[in-house]
Amino acid sequence: MNKIALFVPVLALSLAACGEEPAPEPAPVQTPEPAPEPSLPAPNQELFSGLLAEACPELKPVNTAVCKRAGFGSSDVICEYGLGEDSYLRNKATLTPGEGEWTLADPASICAPGAA
Repeated sequence: MNKIALFVPVLALSLAACGEEPAPEPAPVQTPEPAPEPSLPAPNQELFSGLLAEACPELKPVNTAVCKRAGFGSSDVICEYGLGEDSYLRNKATLTPGEGEWTLADPASICAPGAA
């Protein structure tokens, strides 16, 4: 019995020593960079209506408008709109980013008689 009594503590110490390995260093956590904030707000019907009314005061007010990016990677926006009582998107205008604001790309052709 003495042999077993001596063997158990030695076995326990040897097993305890096996679990004493140093913990691996934690991997450095990369913090994601914040997404860049858009410099201009997305154009909506209210913004487009204001720009068109300012550039072409003789036109009827915008009844409805939908603005979409001109294409992948393009900074221009194409707005289709209806004037006055017209609820159909019969007209088109292009907005381009200017100095901190959206501007109409070609107001002379948009405001020309018969263009809208």
